[in-house]
Amino acid sequence: MNHRRLFSRLLLTTASLSFVPFEQAAFAADMPIKAAIPKAVYDWTGFYLGGHVGYGGGSFGPGTNPLPEQGVFLPHSITGLTGGYQVGYVRQFPNHLVLGIEADATFTSPLDVPALRPAPFNTTIDYTGTVRGRAGYAFGTWLPYLTGGLAWGHSHIDINDAGSVVSTPGHTQTGWTAGAGVEFAISGNWSAKLEYDYIELSRRVYDLSGFGLPPVNVDPNIHLVKLGLNYRFGDTQLWGTSASGKTALPESNDWNVHAQTTFIPTAYPAFRSPYAGAFSLPGSGQARETWTTTAFLGVRLWQGGEFYFDPELAQGFGLNGTLGLAGFPNGEAQKAGAPFPKYRPERYYLRQTFGLGGEQEDVADAAHQLPGKRDIDRVTLIVGRFAVGDFFDGNSYAKDPRADFMNWAMWSSAAYDFPADLPGYTRGAVVELNRKDWAVRAGVFEVPSAPNTDVLTFNTGGAAIEFEERHKIFDQPGKLRLGIFANRGNSGNYRQALSIEAADPMLDINAVMAAIRHQNQKYGVYLNAEQQIAKDVGMFARASWNDGQNEILSFSDIDRSLSGGFSIKGSYWGRSSDTIGVGGAINGLSSAHRDFLAAGGLGLLIGDGRLNYRPEQILETYYAFAIDKNFTVTADYQFITNPAYNADRGPVHIFSGRLHGEF
Repeated sequence: MNHRRLFSRLLLTTASLSFVPFEQAAFAADMPIKAAIPKAVYDWTGFYLGGHVGYGGGSFGPGTNPLPEQGVFLPHSITGLTGGYQVGYVRQFPNHLVLGIEADATFTSPLDVPALRPAPFNTTIDYTGTVRGRAGYAFGTWLPYLTGGLAWGHSHIDINDAGSVVSTPGHTQTGWTAGAGVEFAISGNWSAKLEYDYIELSRRVYDLSGFGLPPVNVDPNIHLVKLGLNYRFGDTQLWGTSASGKTALPESNDWNVHAQTTFIPTAYPAFRSPYAGAFSLPGSGQARETWTTTAFLGVRLWQGGEFYFDPELAQGFGLNGTLGLAGFPNGEAQKAGAPFPKYRPERYYLRQTFGLGGEQEDVADAAHQLPGKRDIDRVTLIVGRFAVGDFFDGNSYAKDPRADFMNWAMWSSAAYDFPADLPGYTRGAVVELNRKDWAVRAGVFEVPSAPNTDVLTFNTGGAAIEFEERHKIFDQPGKLRLGIFANRGNSGNYRQALSIEAADPMLDINAVMAAIRHQNQKYGVYLNAEQQIAKDVGMFARASWNDGQNEILSFSDIDRSLSGGFSIKGSYWGRSSDTIGVGGAINGLSSAHRDFLAAGGLGLLIGDGRLNYRPEQILETYYAFAIDKNFTVTADYQFITNPAYNADRGPVHIFSGRLHGEF
């Protein structure tokens, strides 16, 4: 090669390095000399799929009594915090003009209970959807744009009577939307966007004459601010040609995104039910379903510092509104179900790891886990919002109702009334010291302001300490965990309520219990074991106990629990990704707790009006069939005798399916 030709190639290579990542420099150097100077280093053309979170506001018009939706750290509004998903296609032209089309759906937050004021009716918006055109101008990896098009949404009105909702008529309303935003490429095939949309829907008249109310005009005008993340399909286009097999930008190990979706239908046939109470499982049989979709986002902030954020959409109801069984059969069933998806920022926490030196271990890319290396000997501090079970009471074979056992008494030490709001999360701090063969962790958490409420408060609190030991038996790994816990919260004492009601039998014992609530303590202990028996075969066992003197605040009506079972992978029959699980649980109550229920008391989830006490006994078995590397379908059967500890009712046969996807 002559010097002139060499110089030309070097010049072209140097110029290309100012526009493309280092690993693409070799590609640029091998381009023919006649190749034109690049017009763009990033091409937006292609399909994309993503999600968004944000915040909204607006109005439904005068006299509509809008429901206050949760804003968490922001004021409540007619939408509160929002979340949803989008799909679209754009094409970038040689003059940098970018045109495209996008469809999205946005869902609102749950009710902000403390902000609710009594009214004869309340108005809310369940979701909005749009189909919009997009027009922008590309500045390399930045794309400012305008957007507008068709919009629709579903509103409904809750008719209230003495504090209870008696009807929820709803309608779909159409309209238009316009907005603007900016999108920018991050790494790999990912891009992020910040967007504002104004949505105006047509006025709808609700005829409420059947409820003795005047007609109501619902005229939604909505403002939405969205922060989104898109995965862009297709290859980067450099110099007008497709660079096959290359991602748009270099991949980064400093952040990751994963997702899951889980759909669980559950049903049971009619069973023996000579009587029933307010919280009894209906004896006639029932079918319900739940569906959750979660994104898991993580970012490395600095050395050892990581931030995690999990936005989630949840829809559906547990059987009987998640009432009637202490060992509830669906671990995805929240105590606050909804007919339309509701958005919550379920987790947001900072994790700081302090390495103590010595041997290191590899950390794989996963949800709540950024890839890299870390010291085995380390101290970890977590602060934020999370589930107590994220860091305590873990088990390799029975921990995740999205993947293994579904019953609450199987995937948890059921007598641990761990602090949580209705979906099962709290705010607090955890510190952990990890060594090669053992670990110790401790946490402090916010506790609900009253039993079975969505409101967490700093005025009360919970704490837990867990010791974890790791060992091998005949070269098979295992773990033992011992946990001690205590909660202090606004709860009533069973014996005190019974004594007051006995002195005046005309009193309602549940009204008595509500009147005597004050700061009381609940404490207990759990033991959790897991042991691999052979390759792809493992067993688990749990035992838990609490003092059982004061009301359950957060989890379920269980004061003593034993559970155990086996998990077998399908490698033994040529299906290595399949799993069979078989397990059982026995739940019990303290004498004070059972006397309260027998007197007509209502617990967190149970209350038949009277009680012929026997321990609640549960058998669960499931088969999880892997469709491919992302999706698993599961068949699950549970047999429950003495449901809600009542020998007069049941047994109950519960059949569930589960479609679970991980990405």
